[in-house]
Amino acid sequence: MGIYKSLKKIHHKLLFFSTVNWIKTLYFNFKMFPFNEARKLPVFFYGKVKFQSLRGKIQINAPLELGMIGFGQRYEMNTVHQGIAELNLSGTLIFNGYAQFGKDYFLYVGDKACCEFGNMNSLATNSKTICTNSITIGNYVQTGAESQIIDTNFHPLENKITGEKYPVSAPIKIGSYVYTGNRVSIMQKTVIPDYCAIASNSLCNKDYSEIEPHSIIGGLPAELKKRNVGRDWESEKANLEKWLVVTNILKN
Repeated sequence: MGIYKSLKKIHHKLLFFSTVNWIKTLYFNFKMFPFNEARKLPVFFYGKVKFQSLRGKIQINAPLELGMIGFGQRYEMNTVHQGIAELNLSGTLIFNGYAQFGKDYFLYVGDKACCEFGNMNSLATNSKTICTNSITIGNYVQTGAESQIIDTNFHPLENKITGEKYPVSAPIKIGSYVYTGNRVSIMQKTVIPDYCAIASNSLCNKDYSEIEPHSIIGGLPAELKKRNVGRDWESEKANLEKWLVVTNILKN
């Protein structure tokens, strides 16, 4: 029985490591980090990915661990990559702990922009994060599949009567313990307080700071829908750490 368990564990590790895109993983780590940090391989890439640009910089404000930042990790029900993942890192990308991007993500951090993720962040399949100004995300934030966080409207707008010019981009700030359903759009000027949930197919485009914690936001555009309801994070923390942290996955 002891030999069987050992062989099963080895088989499990081999299967997991076979999902890693080792060429992109090694290239990214040794290009973006000093050697002593790069050799720990803190960033893993899974599946096909296109590097549009790696002119920017990445910073991890936590003890480095194997694969603590994962791009394209298969942690959801669907497991097949479409092979359309892209990364453009021209600005500053900061991680304050573990973070995982699901399959077929698009992450863009423009020149002089800063995109900051907290600890235990996960963005599900087909996520789109476009940062041209500033995006700041707290701890334990999870976004559903096909959601997008975009701090720009890409084109200049003006009031045709007064001539007032509207800013093309503005910061986004998401608190801690925030959950969004699938197909949620979080746009420029959005501020989401701690312990809030956002309903599927919602559009967030303003400051929601006055909404109290443990509230549900939803709609087009999003507004307060329900108070005193929220995700039971404490009961889920163990599972999140089990399936999102690579060193724990290898122990399963």
